[in-house]
Amino acid sequence: MFEEMKFRHLAGFMLLALFVAGVGSAIVGLGAEAVDVLIMKVMYLIVPLGFFMYHFRKQGVPLSAVIQTAGVKRWLGSLAGIMAVSIAFSLSVFWLQLYALMPLSPSLVGFMLEPIPMPENGLYLVLTVIMISVIGPIAEEFIFRGVLLKRMALKTSMWGGIIISSLLFGVLHADIIGAFAFGVITSLLYLKTRNLLVPILLHIFNNSFAMLMTFVAPKWPESVGVLETADIYANAVPNAILLAISTVLTAWIIFRLAKGVRRTAAVSE
Repeated sequence: MFEEMKFRHLAGFMLLALFVAGVGSAIVGLGAEAVDVLIMKVMYLIVPLGFFMYHFRKQGVPLSAVIQTAGVKRWLGSLAGIMAVSIAFSLSVFWLQLYALMPLSPSLVGFMLEPIPMPENGLYLVLTVIMISVIGPIAEEFIFRGVLLKRMALKTSMWGGIIISSLLFGVLHADIIGAFAFGVITSLLYLKTRNLLVPILLHIFNNSFAMLMTFVAPKWPESVGVLETADIYANAVPNAILLAISTVLTAWIIFRLAKGVRRTAAVSE
């Protein structure tokens, strides 16, 4: 099903739609917040919805072929644990990036540590949270774990599809290393369960927690928090420990999921 969908077509439609939206917003004279909402709608809603609706109808495949609620409940505890490890890994990798960049470009580090202000427009805040926490994860899972993973696996191998789709997923996010590891885990979850709802839920949990900590309570434990440049060195030891532990746990999660995928593939054969 996803193997029949060409990623280059989706990418082409996305670029064209973003170009049209950009030109249109410039002509109309939309404000910065309105442009942000429009771009998110194009990327996460309009293009993916149109693309996947067309292909699902063309192939005569129901949505239930890739999204099922049965058996998801037993995964909720595991998803919570994976989310905790993923966030710990991303935070510690972010600290490591700042630690490496500090001697080279202190100004860039300062820019990366600038706090994100709470939007004054309530409607803009609500739409942003919904897009990033819910709609974005759904669209990205269909795109990266659906089309790109399956197409690349078809052209290379299972691990070729996982690595390529996860690399592109990582490159398109600010936290490249953390996003790459997250992409590998969600890819394995989809291949293991054959249910896109499982990685979608993990993605929603992860993004919702990140948004909550960004706009509601952006305070981390003082021992690992990096809110100022001084914290990069002051909290180096606990962050290094967190990085070591989360790296081991991330590798263990990937190993366990990969074993399940190989076992599932062997049974299906």
